[in-house]
Amino acid sequence: MVHEYRKLSQTFDEVKAENNGLKNSSIESSPAQLEDTDSLQTELSKLKSENESLRLRSCELESENERLSLVMSSWNQSSVSLRKLHETQKPLNDKSGLGFIVGENSSGETSTQSNLAHDKFKKMNLSKPM
Repeated sequence: MVHEYRKLSQTFDEVKAENNGLKNSSIESSPAQLEDTDSLQTELSKLKSENESLRLRSCELESENERLSLVMSSWNQSSVSLRKLHETQKPLNDKSGLGFIVGENSSGETSTQSNLAHDKFKKMNLSKPM
């Protein structure tokens, strides 16, 4: 029993010494901890303001992205319309519908029908009613 008492007494003294050591280190480190806390608070406020700035920039970029999407959509629609317009146009050397015979040679001769139409047009313009 005495042996147990001495063992417990020794453990008690060790714990008491450790407790005093922790108290002393706590008192000594308090100003350092306060400085750390202040620097962390400053850093936190900087990060909050940077976060808000980035959030605003993100909103600006989203609205710019929407605007550019509308512009691109307009360009695409214009491109489609222009392509359709080009498809409906006749090729440069296609003279069908103008009084030329389709497949006519390159000598520039016109059909008899176009000559008749041309003569009729001349007579209408030259003869003036009185």
